[in-house]
Amino acid sequence: MILHTSKIKKTFGGLVAVSDLDFTVRECQIKAIIGPNGAGKTTVFNLISGILPPTGGEIQFQGKSITRLKSYRISSLGISRTFQNVQLFSNMSVIENVMIGRHPRTSSGIMSSILSLPKKRKEEKEVRKRAMEYLEFVGLGDRFDESPENLPFGKQRLLEIARAMATEPRLLLLDEPASGLNTKETQNLSRLITEIRGRGITILLVEHDMELVMGISDEIMVLNSGQKIAEGLPREIQENDEVIKAYLGED
Repeated sequence: MILHTSKIKKTFGGLVAVSDLDFTVRECQIKAIIGPNGAGKTTVFNLISGILPPTGGEIQFQGKSITRLKSYRISSLGISRTFQNVQLFSNMSVIENVMIGRHPRTSSGIMSSILSLPKKRKEEKEVRKRAMEYLEFVGLGDRFDESPENLPFGKQRLLEIARAMATEPRLLLLDEPASGLNTKETQNLSRLITEIRGRGITILLVEHDMELVMGISDEIMVLNSGQKIAEGLPREIQENDEVIKAYLGED
């Protein structure tokens, strides 16, 4: 078990976005969270990654509570994420965007940076080398010196994944990575996610593309109105009456 939540809850005023949610993610698992729009899926990601504090409950990562930790501390422990709306630094090059992801894994202090000491220069060289490796892994090695704004949308998604990978996560949260992608790009994404898991990284996935979800997930959790209504293997979820009602209605 790499992640466990116990009765986590998030309210915004009188609105309950997540209600007493319990779930577990196993080591090296690909687990998907699905549900209708407004079900609370991205809110769950925001709670795990520390962007939002929970109203109640507990979140444990590798057996230790991260419930009240800041997002930068959670990242340094080994949780990284992408976003539903791509968030890149347009004033930096493609490779510099990935180098930013290496920040939690660097050690040179502020004086080393100011004085450009040998230790800092060596570390910067290593950071750039590792960033290039992640770009090549997602297929962007030949675009390293361009502006992210010059990349097609699908490749911007890949760049965000490369940046998240650069933090060396144990758990990678992917928030609708197939959104806006065409069929071929989605197929390539499916292979990439499988390759990431092959590197020993656990993946928690929020996604609306059911073909992608059913094709790569070991387990699926379904949310509706902030509550878990089903959890199980892909085939079990496909045949679950509550899931069908949540997506299609009673009729």
